[in-house]
Amino acid sequence: MSTDNRVVSMSHARSEYTDFQKLAPDAFEVVRTLGQLAAKAGIDKQLLELIKIRASQINGCAFCLQYHILQAETLGLSEDKINLVAVWREAPQFSPRERAALAWTEALTMLPNGVSDEVYAQATAEFADKELTYLTSAIASINTWNRFGAAYRWTPPARQKAGAAAS
Repeated sequence: MSTDNRVVSMSHARSEYTDFQKLAPDAFEVVRTLGQLAAKAGIDKQLLELIKIRASQINGCAFCLQYHILQAETLGLSEDKINLVAVWREAPQFSPRERAALAWTEALTMLPNGVSDEVYAQATAEFADKELTYLTSAIASINTWNRFGAAYRWTPPARQKAGAAAS
């Protein structure tokens, strides 16, 4: 009887975020630009961080999850919302607009399940056609980032210590 005592570790990065930028600057720029369009079109930046956090949770991208948690904190998103976004259906902190955006994010992130008429109706009740199109572009972008981050196991960004930011 053979016993395998090896521990399989997935904690090492295969490459880093900065490698993507160096190796394929044109692809990097396209994905980055797509991700910026929704904010430029006027979609609330806190809402955009919520959907990026949720998609990153679903996709298991540690880099993107940590990056967008830090961004959400910088934008003043409440700790409760950040902590509860994974269970947003059960948490009263989320507005109808945020709930519609999170449902839309989940539907587009888990496409094999399709987008139900109910989720579509909820989204169109809260977002104008143009807004929903830009929200969809933000979801497409974070899902693309998640694929790179998860595939290459990018190292999540470290939280800056309070004194380090002032240095």
